[in-house]
Amino acid sequence: MENFFFDFDNTIADSSQVAVLATQAAYRVRGLAVPTREAIVGYMGVPIEVSFAKLATVPLSSAELAALFTEFRQQYQQAERTGIRPFAGMATTLAALRDQGKQLFVVSSKHSVPLQRNLTQIGFAAFFTAICGSNQVAHYKPAPDSVLKLLSQFNLAAQSSVMIGDAKYDIQMGHNAGVATAGAMWGAADPAAVSAEAPTYLVHQPADLLTL
Repeated sequence: MENFFFDFDNTIADSSQVAVLATQAAYRVRGLAVPTREAIVGYMGVPIEVSFAKLATVPLSSAELAALFTEFRQQYQQAERTGIRPFAGMATTLAALRDQGKQLFVVSSKHSVPLQRNLTQIGFAAFFTAICGSNQVAHYKPAPDSVLKLLSQFNLAAQSSVMIGDAKYDIQMGHNAGVATAGAMWGAADPAAVSAEAPTYLVHQPADLLTL
């Protein structure tokens, strides 16, 4: 593999607790029934523009959803300051891939602004050639838009590219984009669901990526 496409949350960095706390706080502030941790984790990998309406117990108008998104982003920005940590071995793996001349990218269901902020916060921004957030594509995961956009932009060969992620949506996106896939089992909340998507590789620690 020459081109590595990474999901961010729970693939590069452990951020699950931040997302759970920020989501629950946003629903609480907006006077809505607070989703359980299990429900929130089940939608990780899906943009909030899709998941938040499904997590609500009552129908929400466009204005109500917009207010909920804004509240979540404010809550997340507070929680992320201390709650996002790179997985053990990720920094050395990314450095080794870069030193081997591999091209590294991040494709996320997160908006590109907090995505870039989070990469900078953990000191990883310099590892990546480019990022693609949910605001930069017309269709969200598991649609292939993010991967296809970067393949085209950087004139990359799909047959030497791999999508790495902790959720079934990442694997589905990779399949839909025609690239290899790797299930990042170190961060998977539902390993069985990831395995059921038949990824090209199952990797159990970041260093396993060096052998793809």
